[in-house]
Amino acid sequence: MATKQEETASSRREARLQRAERRQIADHGAPMTNKNTSHHNSEPNSKMPPLSVGQLEPLFRRLNLAHTRRIYQDLADRAEKENWSYRDFLALLLAEEVAHRKQTRLQRFTRKAHFPFFKTIDEFDFSLQSTLRQSLLGSYLGPDFVTEGRSLILYGKAGRGKTHLAVAIGYRAIQNGFETFCTTAAELVEDLSNASKKGRLQESLLTYTRPHVLLVDEVGYLTYGPDAANVLFHVVNDRHLRKRPMIFTTNKPLSEWGKVLHDEDLAAAILDRILERGRLIHLDGPSGRTRHLNLEEVLPAAAERARISGIRVPEFPEPTTAYVPKQACLLKITRER
Repeated sequence: MATKQEETASSRREARLQRAERRQIADHGAPMTNKNTSHHNSEPNSKMPPLSVGQLEPLFRRLNLAHTRRIYQDLADRAEKENWSYRDFLALLLAEEVAHRKQTRLQRFTRKAHFPFFKTIDEFDFSLQSTLRQSLLGSYLGPDFVTEGRSLILYGKAGRGKTHLAVAIGYRAIQNGFETFCTTAAELVEDLSNASKKGRLQESLLTYTRPHVLLVDEVGYLTYGPDAANVLFHVVNDRHLRKRPMIFTTNKPLSEWGKVLHDEDLAAAILDRILERGRLIHLDGPSGRTRHLNLEEVLPAAAERARISGIRVPEFPEPTTAYVPKQACLLKITRER
Protein backbone atom coordinates (compact mmCIF):
# COMPACT_ATOMS: atom_id res chain seq x y z
CA MET A 1 0.00 0.00 0.00
CA ALA A 2 1.45 3.34 -1.03
CA THR A 3 2.44 5.71 1.73
CA LYS A 4 1.26 9.29 1.90
CA GLN A 5 4.67 10.57 0.77
CA GLU A 6 4.68 8.32 -2.28
CA GLU A 7 1.19 9.48 -3.25
CA THR A 8 2.25 13.11 -2.90
CA ALA A 9 5.34 12.56 -5.06
CA SER A 10 3.27 10.76 -7.68
CA SER A 11 0.74 13.58 -7.84
CA ARG A 12 3.53 16.12 -8.23
CA ARG A 13 5.03 14.18 -11.14
CA GLU A 14 1.63 13.97 -12.78
CA ALA A 15 1.14 17.72 -12.38
CA ARG A 16 4.54 18.46 -13.92
CA LEU A 17 3.79 16.22 -16.88
CA GLN A 18 0.45 17.89 -17.43
CA ARG A 19 2.06 21.34 -17.38
CA ALA A 20 4.71 20.16 -19.84
CA GLU A 21 1.99 18.78 -22.10
CA ARG A 22 0.12 22.08 -22.04
CA ARG A 23 3.31 23.92 -23.02
CA GLN A 24 3.92 21.46 -25.83
CA ILE A 25 0.40 21.98 -27.16
CA ALA A 26 0.80 25.75 -26.95
CA ASP A 27 4.14 25.65 -28.82
CA HIS A 28 3.49 22.98 -31.44
CA GLY A 29 -0.24 22.33 -31.46
CA ALA A 30 0.16 18.61 -30.61
CA PRO A 31 0.26 16.78 -27.29
CA MET A 32 3.50 15.11 -26.21
CA THR A 33 3.52 11.34 -25.73
CA ASN A 34 5.03 9.75 -22.66
CA LYS A 35 4.59 6.30 -21.23
CA ASN A 36 3.96 7.77 -17.76
CA THR A 37 1.04 9.98 -18.86
CA SER A 38 -2.60 9.16 -19.20
CA HIS A 39 -2.09 8.90 -22.99
CA HIS A 40 -0.15 5.65 -22.76
CA ASN A 41 -3.11 3.79 -24.26
CA SER A 42 -2.54 5.37 -27.67
CA GLU A 43 -1.75 3.03 -30.53
CA PRO A 44 1.87 1.79 -30.52
CA ASN A 45 2.28 2.47 -34.23
CA SER A 46 1.08 6.08 -34.06
CA LYS A 47 3.64 8.53 -35.42
CA MET A 48 4.66 11.83 -33.87
CA PRO A 49 3.43 14.74 -36.03
CA PRO A 50 6.30 16.21 -38.09
CA LEU A 51 7.70 19.51 -36.88
CA SER A 52 8.00 22.33 -39.37
CA VAL A 53 11.17 24.42 -39.76
CA GLY A 54 9.39 27.25 -38.02
CA GLN A 55 8.78 25.03 -35.00
CA LEU A 56 12.42 23.90 -34.97
CA GLU A 57 13.83 27.44 -35.04
CA PRO A 58 13.16 28.22 -31.34
CA LEU A 59 14.58 24.85 -30.33
CA PHE A 60 17.83 25.52 -32.19
CA ARG A 61 18.07 28.95 -30.59
CA ARG A 62 17.39 27.55 -27.14
CA LEU A 63 20.31 25.13 -27.55
CA ASN A 64 22.59 27.72 -29.22
CA LEU A 65 22.84 25.63 -32.39
CA ALA A 66 23.26 28.56 -34.75
CA HIS A 67 25.11 26.68 -37.49
CA THR A 68 22.79 23.69 -37.27
CA ARG A 69 19.84 26.04 -37.70
CA ARG A 70 21.37 27.28 -40.98
CA ILE A 71 22.23 23.92 -42.52
CA TYR A 72 19.50 21.68 -41.11
CA GLN A 73 17.04 21.95 -43.98
CA ASP A 74 19.62 21.32 -46.72
CA LEU A 75 20.99 18.30 -44.88
CA ALA A 76 17.51 16.97 -44.23
CA ASP A 77 16.61 17.24 -47.93
CA ARG A 78 19.84 15.51 -48.88
CA ALA A 79 19.27 12.76 -46.34
CA GLU A 80 15.80 12.07 -47.75
CA LYS A 81 17.05 11.91 -51.34
CA GLU A 82 19.99 9.63 -50.50
CA ASN A 83 18.12 7.49 -47.96
CA TRP A 84 20.44 8.15 -45.05
CA SER A 85 19.81 6.39 -41.77
CA TYR A 86 18.78 8.47 -38.79
CA ARG A 87 22.14 7.72 -37.20
CA ASP A 88 24.13 8.98 -40.24
CA PHE A 89 22.02 12.13 -40.50
CA LEU A 90 22.48 12.94 -36.82
CA ALA A 91 26.21 12.19 -36.94
CA LEU A 92 26.80 14.53 -39.89
CA LEU A 93 24.65 17.25 -38.36
CA LEU A 94 26.61 17.16 -35.11
CA ALA A 95 29.98 16.94 -36.89
CA GLU A 96 29.16 20.05 -38.92
CA GLU A 97 28.21 21.95 -35.76
CA VAL A 98 31.42 20.92 -33.96
CA ALA A 99 33.61 21.81 -36.95
CA HIS A 100 31.96 25.22 -37.28
CA ARG A 101 32.42 25.97 -33.58
CA LYS A 102 36.07 24.98 -33.77
CA GLN A 103 36.66 27.23 -36.77
CA THR A 104 34.83 30.14 -35.13
CA ARG A 105 36.87 29.73 -31.98
CA LEU A 106 40.10 29.60 -33.98
CA GLN A 107 39.24 32.85 -35.77
CA ARG A 108 38.20 34.56 -32.53
CA PHE A 109 41.38 33.59 -30.66
CA THR A 110 43.54 34.58 -33.63
CA ARG A 111 42.01 38.07 -33.63
CA LYS A 112 42.48 38.37 -29.86
CA ALA A 113 46.16 37.39 -30.20
CA HIS A 114 46.97 40.70 -31.95
CA PHE A 115 49.63 39.18 -34.19
CA PRO A 116 51.51 41.80 -36.26
CA PHE A 117 50.92 39.53 -39.25
CA PHE A 118 49.75 35.99 -39.87
CA LYS A 119 52.32 33.28 -40.55
CA THR A 120 52.39 29.52 -40.10
CA ILE A 121 55.23 27.12 -39.45
CA ASP A 122 54.84 25.68 -42.96
CA GLU A 123 55.70 29.07 -44.45
CA PHE A 124 59.03 29.37 -42.60
CA ASP A 125 62.06 28.73 -44.80
CA PHE A 126 64.31 26.49 -42.71
CA SER A 127 66.77 26.15 -45.61
CA LEU A 128 68.14 29.62 -44.74
CA GLN A 129 69.18 28.42 -41.27
CA SER A 130 72.43 26.56 -40.79
CA THR A 131 71.55 24.81 -37.52
CA LEU A 132 67.78 25.18 -36.97
CA ARG A 133 65.46 22.50 -38.31
CA GLN A 134 61.73 22.08 -37.82
CA SER A 135 62.32 18.80 -36.01
CA LEU A 136 64.10 20.73 -33.25
CA LEU A 137 60.92 22.71 -32.62
CA GLY A 138 58.72 19.65 -32.18
CA SER A 139 58.24 20.23 -28.45
CA TYR A 140 57.11 23.80 -29.14
CA LEU A 141 54.48 22.85 -31.70
CA GLY A 142 52.48 20.46 -29.54
CA PRO A 143 50.28 20.98 -26.49
CA ASP A 144 53.18 20.08 -24.18
CA PHE A 145 54.66 23.49 -24.90
CA VAL A 146 51.79 25.02 -22.93
CA THR A 147 50.98 22.33 -20.40
CA GLU A 148 54.63 22.04 -19.29
CA GLY A 149 55.22 25.80 -19.23
CA ARG A 150 58.17 25.90 -21.61
CA SER A 151 59.59 29.18 -22.88
CA LEU A 152 61.68 30.32 -25.81
CA ILE A 153 64.04 33.16 -26.75
CA LEU A 154 64.60 33.67 -30.49
CA TYR A 155 67.80 35.65 -31.05
CA GLY A 156 69.20 36.98 -34.31
CA LYS A 157 69.79 39.99 -36.52
CA ALA A 158 66.98 41.84 -38.23
CA GLY A 159 65.16 39.94 -40.96
CA ARG A 160 66.13 36.44 -39.81
CA GLY A 161 62.52 35.34 -39.23
CA LYS A 162 62.30 35.64 -35.44
CA THR A 163 58.85 37.19 -35.38
CA HIS A 164 57.60 34.85 -38.12
CA LEU A 165 58.66 31.84 -36.07
CA ALA A 166 57.20 33.26 -32.85
CA VAL A 167 53.85 33.99 -34.51
CA ALA A 168 53.79 30.51 -36.04
CA ILE A 169 54.38 28.87 -32.65
CA GLY A 170 51.76 31.11 -31.04
CA TYR A 171 49.23 30.24 -33.73
CA ARG A 172 49.96 26.53 -33.33
CA ALA A 173 49.16 26.94 -29.62
CA ILE A 174 45.79 28.42 -30.62
CA GLN A 175 45.19 25.44 -32.90
CA ASN A 176 45.93 23.19 -29.92
CA GLY A 177 43.18 24.91 -27.93
CA PHE A 178 45.10 27.59 -26.02
CA GLU A 179 44.93 31.38 -25.96
CA THR A 180 47.88 33.48 -27.16
CA PHE A 181 48.60 37.18 -26.74
CA CYS A 182 51.24 39.05 -28.72
CA THR A 183 52.80 42.44 -27.91
CA THR A 184 56.07 44.28 -28.39
CA ALA A 185 58.43 44.85 -25.50
CA ALA A 186 58.03 48.62 -25.93
CA GLU A 187 54.21 48.42 -25.72
CA LEU A 188 54.34 46.15 -22.67
CA VAL A 189 56.80 48.39 -20.79
CA GLU A 190 54.93 51.60 -21.63
CA ASP A 191 51.55 50.14 -20.70
CA LEU A 192 52.67 48.76 -17.35
CA SER A 193 54.78 51.81 -16.52
CA ASN A 194 51.78 54.10 -17.01
CA ALA A 195 49.58 51.72 -15.02
CA SER A 196 52.09 51.67 -12.17
CA LYS A 197 52.11 55.47 -11.98
CA LYS A 198 48.30 55.43 -11.75
CA GLY A 199 48.25 52.68 -9.12
CA ARG A 200 46.69 50.14 -11.49
CA LEU A 201 49.66 47.83 -12.04
CA GLN A 202 48.04 44.66 -10.68
CA GLU A 203 44.96 45.20 -12.81
CA SER A 204 46.98 45.83 -15.98
CA LEU A 205 49.22 42.84 -15.35
CA LEU A 206 46.29 40.52 -16.10
CA THR A 207 46.54 41.42 -19.80
CA TYR A 208 49.96 39.75 -19.91
CA THR A 209 49.67 37.06 -17.24
CA ARG A 210 46.24 35.60 -18.01
CA PRO A 211 46.73 34.22 -21.59
CA HIS A 212 48.16 30.72 -21.88
CA VAL A 213 50.99 31.92 -24.15
CA LEU A 214 52.64 35.36 -24.12
CA LEU A 215 54.68 36.54 -27.11
CA VAL A 216 56.96 39.56 -26.45
CA ASP A 217 58.46 40.84 -29.69
CA GLU A 218 61.47 43.09 -30.37
CA VAL A 219 63.30 43.12 -27.03
CA GLY A 220 66.16 45.59 -27.43
CA TYR A 221 64.99 47.33 -30.60
CA LEU A 222 63.88 50.54 -28.87
CA THR A 223 64.85 52.51 -25.78
CA TYR A 224 62.77 51.84 -22.66
CA GLY A 225 62.03 53.84 -19.55
CA PRO A 226 64.04 53.41 -16.33
CA ASP A 227 61.52 50.96 -14.81
CA ALA A 228 61.54 48.57 -17.78
CA ALA A 229 63.22 45.75 -15.86
CA ASN A 230 60.87 46.18 -12.91
CA VAL A 231 57.60 45.89 -14.85
CA LEU A 232 58.90 43.09 -17.10
CA PHE A 233 60.02 41.14 -14.04
CA HIS A 234 56.47 41.27 -12.65
CA VAL A 235 55.17 39.63 -15.83
CA VAL A 236 57.91 37.02 -16.13
CA ASN A 237 57.89 36.06 -12.46
CA ASP A 238 54.10 35.62 -12.35
CA ARG A 239 54.07 33.48 -15.49
CA HIS A 240 57.08 31.47 -14.31
CA LEU A 241 55.40 30.63 -10.99
CA ARG A 242 52.24 29.47 -12.77
CA LYS A 243 54.16 27.65 -15.53
CA ARG A 244 52.78 29.83 -18.30
CA PRO A 245 55.00 29.75 -21.43
CA MET A 246 56.63 32.85 -22.93
CA ILE A 247 58.23 33.57 -26.31
CA PHE A 248 60.70 36.46 -26.72
CA THR A 249 62.35 37.76 -29.87
CA THR A 250 65.47 39.90 -29.59
CA ASN A 251 68.35 41.26 -31.64
CA LYS A 252 70.54 41.62 -28.56
CA PRO A 253 72.68 38.88 -27.01
CA LEU A 254 71.62 37.90 -23.50
CA SER A 255 74.69 39.59 -22.03
CA GLU A 256 73.28 42.97 -23.15
CA TRP A 257 69.80 42.61 -21.67
CA GLY A 258 70.99 44.36 -18.50
CA LYS A 259 71.87 47.49 -20.48
CA VAL A 260 68.66 47.30 -22.49
CA LEU A 261 66.48 47.05 -19.37
CA HIS A 262 68.64 49.42 -17.24
CA ASP A 263 69.17 46.86 -14.47
CA GLU A 264 71.75 44.07 -14.65
CA ASP A 265 70.45 42.17 -11.62
CA LEU A 266 66.79 42.18 -12.63
CA ALA A 267 67.71 41.27 -16.21
CA ALA A 268 69.63 38.26 -14.89
CA ALA A 269 66.63 37.25 -12.76
CA ILE A 270 64.31 37.60 -15.76
CA LEU A 271 66.52 35.43 -17.99
CA ASP A 272 66.97 32.88 -15.22
CA ARG A 273 63.22 32.36 -15.00
CA ILE A 274 62.66 32.30 -18.76
CA LEU A 275 65.40 29.75 -19.43
CA GLU A 276 64.73 27.44 -16.47
CA ARG A 277 62.17 25.59 -18.59
CA GLY A 278 63.11 27.19 -21.90
CA ARG A 279 65.84 27.47 -24.47
CA LEU A 280 67.68 30.01 -26.60
CA ILE A 281 67.61 29.58 -30.38
CA HIS A 282 69.98 31.58 -32.57
CA LEU A 283 68.67 32.34 -36.04
CA ASP A 284 71.41 32.99 -38.57
CA GLY A 285 71.53 33.06 -42.36
CA PRO A 286 70.69 35.99 -44.65
CA SER A 287 67.94 38.50 -44.04
CA GLY A 288 64.64 37.29 -45.41
CA ARG A 289 63.73 40.83 -46.42
CA THR A 290 66.83 41.60 -48.51
CA ARG A 291 68.11 38.20 -49.59
CA HIS A 292 66.95 38.87 -53.15
CA LEU A 293 69.61 41.61 -53.30
CA ASN A 294 72.43 39.22 -52.34
CA LEU A 295 73.88 41.84 -50.01
CA GLU A 296 75.94 39.24 -48.18
CA GLU A 297 77.85 38.57 -51.39
CA VAL A 298 78.10 41.90 -53.21
CA LEU A 299 78.88 44.25 -50.31
CA PRO A 300 82.63 44.56 -49.64
CA ALA A 301 83.71 43.94 -46.10
CA ALA A 302 84.90 47.55 -45.66
CA ALA A 303 81.61 48.97 -46.92
CA GLU A 304 79.67 46.64 -44.58
CA ARG A 305 81.74 47.79 -41.61
CA ALA A 306 81.19 51.41 -42.56
CA ARG A 307 77.44 50.91 -42.90
CA ILE A 308 77.11 49.29 -39.46
CA SER A 309 79.45 51.67 -37.62
CA GLY A 310 77.72 54.72 -39.01
CA ILE A 311 80.72 56.02 -40.95
CA ARG A 312 79.53 57.74 -44.08
CA VAL A 313 79.97 55.65 -47.22
CA PRO A 314 80.66 57.53 -50.49
CA GLU A 315 77.51 57.96 -52.53
CA PHE A 316 79.34 56.80 -55.68
CA PRO A 317 81.91 54.00 -55.16
CA GLU A 318 85.35 54.25 -56.72
CA PRO A 319 85.57 52.80 -60.24
CA THR A 320 86.92 49.30 -60.59
CA THR A 321 90.12 48.49 -62.47
CA ALA A 322 88.15 47.50 -65.53
CA TYR A 323 86.75 51.00 -65.91
CA VAL A 324 89.93 52.98 -65.26
CA PRO A 325 91.47 52.60 -68.73
CA LYS A 326 88.24 53.65 -70.41
CA GLN A 327 87.77 56.66 -68.13
CA ALA A 328 91.40 57.65 -68.58
CA CYS A 329 90.98 57.40 -72.32
CA LEU A 330 87.86 59.57 -72.28
CA LEU A 331 89.58 62.11 -70.04
CA LYS A 332 92.56 62.27 -72.44
CA ILE A 333 90.31 62.82 -75.47
CA THR A 334 88.43 65.61 -73.64
CA ARG A 335 91.62 67.40 -72.75
CA GLU A 336 92.92 67.16 -76.30
CA ARG A 337 89.75 68.79 -77.60
